[in-house]
Amino acid sequence: MRAHWGVENQLHWVLDMAFDEDSLRYREGNSAANMSIIRDSGLNLVSAEKTAKVGVKIKCLKAGWNDDDLLLVVTGQAPVGEGKT
Repeated sequence: MRAHWGVENQLHWVLDMAFDEDSLRYREGNSAANMSIIRDSGLNLVSAEKTAKVGVKIKCLKAGWNDDDLLLVVTGQAPVGEGKT
């Protein structure tokens, strides 16, 4: 029983806080399952990025605002060129 609530508290709480999962209403066909896969993949990518010491929601916002941050989240590598080292 505790293991179930551990998953609920760690994974689902993060999904709800970062992606506002509880308010989403996907009902037609496979849309709920498809969006769940996309959100889980996004959470995995954002969680793997360790250079920024901020939460998942802030990392998502930064990746949406800045192409360099997006590249860092998606590929795990900082952009090369334009005077950066």
